Amino acid sequence: MSPALHPDISHLAFMLGTWKGSGSGEYPTIDSFDYNEELIIGHVGKPFLSYQQKTKDAATGMPLHAETGYIRPVGREAIEFVIVQPSGIIEIDEGSVEGHDEGGRIVVESTLVATTATAKDVSGVRRRLEFEADELRYELDMAAVGQPMQFHLRATLARADGES
Repeated sequence: MSPALHPDISHLAFMLGTWKGSGSGEYPTIDSFDYNEELIIGHVGKPFLSYQQKTKDAATGMPLHAETGYIRPVGREAIEFVIVQPSGIIEIDEGSVEGHDEGGRIVVESTLVATTATAKDVSGVRRRLEFEADELRYELDMAAVGQPMQFHLRATLARADGES
């Protein structure tokens, strides 16, 4: 049995669910690529959302990237993401929430990126997510390996679990 949604995150209910779809990526230091993605945003009855993301190469089905973490509201208009990647990168993002109910727009930018000694040099991340009913569109910009902040990823995902 699922716990009740905590009242402090009720305005983020539009984010909940399993989202699946595809995207593409590019960056000056790598070849362009296409990927398939699954994103699960859930809750456990506490005042935060859980976040689990994984991608696979669209052509081969081989795993590409994964990240996990938490989404924390700060009142109704602000939001924090706390994300960790198995590649040795920890990301803390802060930003805003616009809209509620059937959809909304979230824009966050890293206030801290920490890396292990062996991780890729990432110095900044910006995420823009737009939820509209059963569709999620996002873009991710990144500053890494000596490159300035610029476009890296774009995807469109559909709600896969019927939850809305």
